[in-house]
Amino acid sequence: MARGIWGVDIRSLETGEALFELNDGRLMMPASNMKIVTLAAAADLFGWDHTFTTTLETAGTVENGTLQGDLIVRGGGDPTINSRNGRAAAVLDEWAAALRAAGITRINGRIVGDDQLFDDDGIGPGWAWDYLQYGYAAPVGALQFNENLAMLTVRPAAQAGDPALATITDGSGLTLITRVATTAPGSPSSIDYKRRLDHPVLEVSGSIAAGSAALERTVAVVNPTIFFAQALKDGLTARGLLVAGEAVDHDDIVAELLRTASERRTIVTTMSPPLRDVAIVLMKVSQNLYAETLLKAIGAARGGIGTFEGGLNAIRSALASWGIPDDGYVNADGSGLSRYNYLTPATIAAVLTREYKSELNRAAFMATLPIAGKEGEGTMATRMRRTRAEGNAIAKTGSISNVRSLSGYVRTRDGEMLVFSIIANDFVIPAATVNWITDLAVEHLANFTRK
Repeated sequence: MARGIWGVDIRSLETGEALFELNDGRLMMPASNMKIVTLAAAADLFGWDHTFTTTLETAGTVENGTLQGDLIVRGGGDPTINSRNGRAAAVLDEWAAALRAAGITRINGRIVGDDQLFDDDGIGPGWAWDYLQYGYAAPVGALQFNENLAMLTVRPAAQAGDPALATITDGSGLTLITRVATTAPGSPSSIDYKRRLDHPVLEVSGSIAAGSAALERTVAVVNPTIFFAQALKDGLTARGLLVAGEAVDHDDIVAELLRTASERRTIVTTMSPPLRDVAIVLMKVSQNLYAETLLKAIGAARGGIGTFEGGLNAIRSALASWGIPDDGYVNADGSGLSRYNYLTPATIAAVLTREYKSELNRAAFMATLPIAGKEGEGTMATRMRRTRAEGNAIAKTGSISNVRSLSGYVRTRDGEMLVFSIIANDFVIPAATVNWITDLAVEHLANFTRK
C-alpha cells in the first residue's frame, strides 16, 4: 500500500471516544459506502414503511371482453418487480386477474409505459462508458422490470466452425452483432460483450464448444420503460390475455395521451414491499439500481420529477440538518458507482453513529447491513470467518477499480459497540490483499479489550 492511501475512523458508540484516526478528514472515493448515506437520507424523508406504487390505467371502453384502447402502466419507481422471491410473476398474476375482473380478456390497443415520475436520464453522472452493458450499471427509471436486465443467450451451432447463435430478451433495445465461433466439442467456452457508443448495438465475441450448454449473461437494457411495457405485454399474453398493439413509451405519444388524460381510470394499484425490505436487498447485495431509485424518489418527493440533481440536493439538505459539514463529502450518485463521489471516513462514521443512536432508525438500519462470515449475507458472506468478527461485525462493503471500503459496527471482546469506516484508494496491489488488511483491522477491533 506504499503508493495507495488509507482513511480510517474508529469510535466508541458508548463513550464517543476516538480510538483510531488516519486521514479521517480526507475526501476519498467511497464506492458503495455511498449507499449508507443514500439509505439514511431516504429513511429520514420517507420512513421505513414507505412503498412504491405501480398502477394499471386505461381511457378505453370495454366491449364484449375487449378493451378498445391502450393499457397504460404508470410507474412510481418500484425496483422490486423482478425475479427475487418470484415477485414479478406474482405481480403479473395479480394484474392479469384484475383485468379479467374488469371484464377484459383482450386488449385492442397498446401497452403504454408512463414513466413521468422520473426524468429519462438513466445513467448516473461519472459512470464509465466501458461498463454500461453490465448489470451493475443498469439505467434507473420510474418503470423497472427485472432490475432492467435483459438475458443474453449464446448457443453453439451443430458443427464446429459454424457461427454460434445469440439472442436477447425482447424489449432490450439492443441489436446484436455476433462474432462467436463454435469450436470442437470439449474445448473451453468463453464470451465477451460490449456496448457501442454510437448506436444501441451489443457486440458479442468469443467461442463456445459444440454440444455444450448455452451461455447466459445479464445485460443492461437501453430504455427501461419500453422493456417494462414489453415484459407486461409478454406476461399478459402468457396468461391468456391477447394484446394486439405494441409496447410503447409514453414520451413517444405524449400529444395523443393528453387528449384522453381526463378519461383515465384505474384498474389496479400495486404496492411494493416497504422500504425496510427494499433496503435489505439494497445493502446486503449492494444493488446499485435500488440506490439510484431511492435517489430519484427523494428528489421527486421534494417536488417536480425525480432527477439525479434533485435527489442529490435532498441528500445535501439531510446531511446539513445532521450537522455534517458540506466540505466533508461530494455526492454525484446514489450508489457509489460514480468516481465523482467523495466522502471522508469521518462523514461515514457520523452518519452511522446517527443511525445507531436513533431509536426510530437503529433496528431497521442495522438489519440491512451484511453480517460477517454468514451464509446468505451477500457481500460479507465469506469474510472474517473463524474469527471473533464472524457473526459480530455488520458492515457495508464497497468496490470499484482501485477502491475498497468497509464501514459499519462491531462489538469488542468486552461487548463495547464500535463504529468504523475504513477506505482504501489509489492502490495497485491486488484488491483481495486490501480486503484482507481491512478484515484484519476489524478482527483486531473484535478482539479489543479495555481490561
